[in-house]
Amino acid sequence: MPAKSQKFNSCVCAFLLLVCARASAAGIANAADSPKMQITVLYDVFGSQPALEKDWGYSAFIEYQGKRILFDTGNNPGILERNAKAKGIDLTKLDFVVMSHRHGDHMGGLAYVLRVNPHVKIYAPKDNAGVYGDVWPGSFYRQDSSLPPEQRYFAGQPPDSFRLGSAWPGADFQLVEQSTDIAPGIHLIALVSDKPGTLELRELSMAVDTPSGLVIVVGCSHPGIDRIVQAATAINPRIHMIAGGLHLVTASDADIRKVVTALHDGFKVEYIAPGHCTGEPAFAALKQAFGDKYVYAGLGRTVDFAAPASN
Repeated sequence: MPAKSQKFNSCVCAFLLLVCARASAAGIANAADSPKMQITVLYDVFGSQPALEKDWGYSAFIEYQGKRILFDTGNNPGILERNAKAKGIDLTKLDFVVMSHRHGDHMGGLAYVLRVNPHVKIYAPKDNAGVYGDVWPGSFYRQDSSLPPEQRYFAGQPPDSFRLGSAWPGADFQLVEQSTDIAPGIHLIALVSDKPGTLELRELSMAVDTPSGLVIVVGCSHPGIDRIVQAATAINPRIHMIAGGLHLVTASDADIRKVVTALHDGFKVEYIAPGHCTGEPAFAALKQAFGDKYVYAGLGRTVDFAAPASN
């Protein structure tokens, strides 16, 4: 081969190698810079990471399209603090908090969150006369003008409205009564339980958009996980993953089978990452039904929304 041709071919090869190297570096940089879509379990009663403290309750740190969200706050503020620090998660930099419902094992850690991040916006279910406070109209009660003023509410001159106290005065609560979108791709599903023991309990679940479908994060699923998923299908009928508590911890085997069948066969949920109040028999039943699409989500585990790891 002539020397000129060899030199030309060498230049071409060098150029192509340079282009490939730059493309590869750009791909790595873009992957590193792309917004995370993942959930890290900060509070639960099962897991294998010795640096974290187990306790009954639930809290999950969610990273989605550049936003940092705390979903529920667990049972104990000290444990939430230690677990968050052990995972290197800074709760002073939250975009907002979502409180699923008013039970103590989901809101007990809020005292720590507000200590380090007192002005963070908190979405909570509008629960009349609940712990998050409320505003009532002055006309909510029946009046009787035949009574003397000292025996009448507000001496017979009620205000237009009055505010009920909150367990956390000064916190920025945004009370949610109906399902709503709170940010691009982030939906809150508001339902009311009709189950014995939690009748009329209001609960928020969160659904986020991913290219593979919705990821639904639930606290305790008191209204029923089937009702929550049904409501979510109005946003997108494709359910990519469900994470959190399914409230089957005391359910019978027959009731567990109904729920598992509904999720797997009815709603065609692709991945399931149960935790908290799902219950051990339900863990086993879900693992059998979903196989390698069952995602271990114990305390400290980080699950990628796009490609959940089953081990």
